[in-house]
Amino acid sequence: MIQPRTDTVSITEGPIWKGLLAFFFPILLGTFFQQLYNTVDAVVVGNFIGKEALAAAGGGTAIYINLLVGFFTGLSAGSTIIISQFFGAGRKRELAAAVRTAIWISVVLGIFMTAAGLILSRPALLVIETPQPVFDDSLLYLRIYFIGILPMFIYNMGAGVLRAAGDSKSPFTVLVAGCFINIVLDLLFVPVLKLGIAGAAWATVISQTFCMTVIIKKLHRNSSFDFRITNIKPETNLLNKMMRLGLPTGIQSSLYTISNLIIQSNVNSFGTDMIAAVAAYGRIDAFFWMTISSFGTAITTFAGQNYGAHLISRIKKGTAEGLLMMGAISVFYTVLFYSTGKYIFRLFTADAAVIEEGMNILRFLSPFFIVYMPIEVLSGTIHGAGDTFRPMIITMLGVCVLRIVWLFAAVPLHRTINTVLACYPVTWIATSIAFFIYYASNAWLKETDAIK
Repeated sequence: MIQPRTDTVSITEGPIWKGLLAFFFPILLGTFFQQLYNTVDAVVVGNFIGKEALAAAGGGTAIYINLLVGFFTGLSAGSTIIISQFFGAGRKRELAAAVRTAIWISVVLGIFMTAAGLILSRPALLVIETPQPVFDDSLLYLRIYFIGILPMFIYNMGAGVLRAAGDSKSPFTVLVAGCFINIVLDLLFVPVLKLGIAGAAWATVISQTFCMTVIIKKLHRNSSFDFRITNIKPETNLLNKMMRLGLPTGIQSSLYTISNLIIQSNVNSFGTDMIAAVAAYGRIDAFFWMTISSFGTAITTFAGQNYGAHLISRIKKGTAEGLLMMGAISVFYTVLFYSTGKYIFRLFTADAAVIEEGMNILRFLSPFFIVYMPIEVLSGTIHGAGDTFRPMIITMLGVCVLRIVWLFAAVPLHRTINTVLACYPVTWIATSIAFFIYYASNAWLKETDAIK
């Protein structure tokens, strides 16, 4: 018989930078492998099917997928915040109840989102004026992807539960295995079996199902959670708290993506070459986003555990160290992309026009990575302390509203792709300043303790 075990780790003591990095790197590597198999999708599709298929798998399709996944990831943050605080406070009975409630949320939402996605895929693509040459492939890819939403949600929630309790290694190992399965299936379904863009989508669904199955087994084997498939049910009090904390973060993520949909609608007006260039660039700069978002996850768990243990000065010191580390990482990515970007673009397409457009985008945006970094670090800290509503308001005004104002006010005056893309650095700067002001005010520490 396999004995129950625990891989959970407390990050409430010891050197802060060492604890943060030890927790951060497995998250980063796991996200890297996740991005790797997304990139392999794009490489296989772009090289074996064509730039129209690349635009279909990226572009508006990718943004709708990000909208869905981003909302759920934000919503699940309410669960992981509470779980990390219970773990830091050493409250085992409440920890087990929180895990059961969190998995129940992922099951219910997964079923609902699958049904809604299959019904709404066509009108969603029409809303952003997806060009006819890529419309059918975009619709097919999106509908197949929605079939895999339930296993994706369960895996992401289960991985979030493990990370909240200090175990970032198990989700990493599961994701690596899923990544290799996805790559093998991509190469089998697309170039060998000639299944086209549907093959790439089915490869993702199958690998997500594998990841869900393994993560459920890991939750069952972890003695900290007392988790069984037969006892997945919500505890009303915890469910309400998770929704109260998670909904603002989910809405925040959705608002980000809705503003990106408006941007994509503008990009679509520049033609297929530009759509493909933006899609390829999105696969490249995703390596920066995965790094910064992984650290955001790490700092949220760090802040949550230390908040549960009432170690406020340790939270602030960790935030300062995190800003320094992520500032250096931002500069590194800018230099890396400038020096290697053209070679990376060639992985996705041999089309010279697409590569040139992509490099113009890269040169324009990558120097501004450093001004986005504080948003992720500071909001991660604030979320970990249980304050999710005010960060949502800051993000909604600083990123989403300002971005939409820019697109409708500035773009008509000078309609170029750089004017469209300038909405990113303009809003990153404004939102970072707002987060610094709010963080310095200490108002986020006055919120009600989420686990009381």
